[in-house]
Amino acid sequence: MHAVSRVIPPDQPAPKDEAELEELLSRPTAEVLEALEELEGDIAVLGVGGKMGPTLARMIRRAWDTLGRTQRVYGVARFSNPAVAEELKAHGVEPLRCDLLNRADVQGLPDAPNVIFMAGQKFGTTEAPERTWVLNTLVPALVAERYAGARTVVFSTGCVYPNSPIARGGSREGDPLEPLGEYANSCIGRERVFEYFSRLHGTPTLLFRLNYAIDLRYGVLLDVAQKVAQGEPVDLTMGHVNVIWQGDASAWAIQCLEHAACPPVALNITGPETVSIRTLAARFGELLGRAPAFVGEEAETALLSNAGQAHRLFGYPTVTLEQMTEWVAQWVQQGGPTLNKPTHFEARDGKF
Repeated sequence: MHAVSRVIPPDQPAPKDEAELEELLSRPTAEVLEALEELEGDIAVLGVGGKMGPTLARMIRRAWDTLGRTQRVYGVARFSNPAVAEELKAHGVEPLRCDLLNRADVQGLPDAPNVIFMAGQKFGTTEAPERTWVLNTLVPALVAERYAGARTVVFSTGCVYPNSPIARGGSREGDPLEPLGEYANSCIGRERVFEYFSRLHGTPTLLFRLNYAIDLRYGVLLDVAQKVAQGEPVDLTMGHVNVIWQGDASAWAIQCLEHAACPPVALNITGPETVSIRTLAARFGELLGRAPAFVGEEAETALLSNAGQAHRLFGYPTVTLEQMTEWVAQWVQQGGPTLNKPTHFEARDGKF
């Protein structure tokens, strides 16, 4: 048995600051230890500088340190914020500055038999759709060429599906990909590019369709909690969502390396609940002592994913919906820092 507990206790207090939050987000589960114990070779995390990359890379490093393994974790990004690179380095991740749009930069990256691809663009698509398409399709082509044959987990999104009836319980992996908006369609492009190169080079690939990872500094829960706390109306236009703790999403991404295949497989990644925005706002009202206000009406459809396959592989997330809700409420009450990047989960037209 490994020393790291599989389940975060239900009475685990909310992190008091970012250091505690990042420790919790990067804490490897027993299943991550087991997966990495069997994995050979280094791991390159491409696009590590985003919201989720630093703690995912740190989780890998922490797990290998626990196991006494010396494999390397490369964190690849432009690092427009140099502090991110320094923080990664302090935790044993090797930061590599690289413009993934530059073929020479990409070709100069070190070999690695395992790749987690997290690069991409969502926000700003409406103003500059051409840049979104380049980042979400050309970059994958350059990376797939460079790491031909490497076991690859590709971060994708539940936005590749259309809105589906609430009662259906969310889109499944085999459903048609018919979304709205340029962002979502560019994400289908990303998947298709990786699929093409997977079949061309025999590259084991898994398409990691993540739907709303929760970090106390960012996410749907924070968006709703802030509106309740500030007395602003909560938009019910997209009346239901799925969410998952970011630490669980990271753990599952690492475990997905052993499930990559050729031809590629897709896997929906989110929590098991269909979360009502109205009910969520009411719960935040109880926790924050503010009666929520609402605008709009719930539609009969929403952007929902059925992650039953992932739950059969990995079990229930270690952090429950109620835990996340309580932690976010406490974070808002204590004035914890945020990324100041609303998710725009309310959008039904695919415009971001």
